[in-house]
Amino acid sequence: METIREQLEKIEEQYLSKYACLSKNSLGRDVPESECTLRTIFQRDRDRIIHCKSFRRLKHKTQVFLIPEGDHYRTRLTHTLEVSQIARTIAKSLRLNEDLTEAIALGHDLGHTPFGHAGEAVLNKLLPNGFEHCVQSVRLVEKIERNGEGLNLTKEVRDGILNHRTAGHPKTLEGKVVRISDKIAYINHDIDDAITAKILKEDDLPKDVTDIIGNSVKARIDFLIKDIVNNSYDKNDIIQSVDVEKAMNTLRKWLFENVYNNNNEKNIAKKEEKKAQKVVEILFNYYKDNIDEMPCEYISLLNNGEEKLQVVADYISGMTDDYAIFKFNELFVPVGWKVK
Repeated sequence: METIREQLEKIEEQYLSKYACLSKNSLGRDVPESECTLRTIFQRDRDRIIHCKSFRRLKHKTQVFLIPEGDHYRTRLTHTLEVSQIARTIAKSLRLNEDLTEAIALGHDLGHTPFGHAGEAVLNKLLPNGFEHCVQSVRLVEKIERNGEGLNLTKEVRDGILNHRTAGHPKTLEGKVVRISDKIAYINHDIDDAITAKILKEDDLPKDVTDIIGNSVKARIDFLIKDIVNNSYDKNDIIQSVDVEKAMNTLRKWLFENVYNNNNEKNIAKKEEKKAQKVVEILFNYYKDNIDEMPCEYISLLNNGEEKLQVVADYISGMTDDYAIFKFNELFVPVGWKVK
């Protein structure tokens, strides 16, 4: 009798674009497994990511604004969900594999450090071979999750995760969808958060850009999605129209200059970055000299031949903002005492 998974694979073959990555054509996993009777191979990858510890920790990791006092700023988890929503909309419209797209989107930032890119910059300086969150995301799903066993994800999902950065070149259209969706999401929700933080106003955005792609977060996301769908439909690539791509890249550059790298007095969130970076640096140097104080799952990585500095970076990068501050206080901030 035909399984539900086999029925789903047949539906994919009948419905999806000829350029889509079919589940039955996956390059598979490093360690072969028996197939599920209900879920396709990419659905299983999605579920493994959602249920892993690294995914849960994203809720307490910085997106852009460090330790804000407010409930409505994005975290790394809400960013991930917004990327997934945008990517799935594009994938479904182009008749690509939505399950593969979702799995890549949900896993793309698993390797991010505490305190966002500020923490990443510190580890990049401290490690001889540098540190990139996209590489760390793949390392997490291959070597660290499940007490060192890894999640054994498919090659297509790992490729999409590794290549989601701007300079990446995903091998599947689904990976390319996530790559552009990540940019659409963070450009627009970082603007929204910056407006909430009173760092800028909508009217501050370059008018030559907003005249093309929209004058609100909602309008811009809608316009950018439709532009990609209209230009990519029934093509073996993910394409933006020339003017729209130029406008989006101009807005991204403007954000780096006016939000991400802007240290003026209005940008109160940036003032905490140096403190956060010092926390990461001090913790790294402490555990480098006190390896035995790390959790046993990281010590076991050392016993399996992994490089010491890399394993220390594994532990530090896996910390949430709150946990990094807690460990710093526990190790370096004196507390009061009294005689009982």
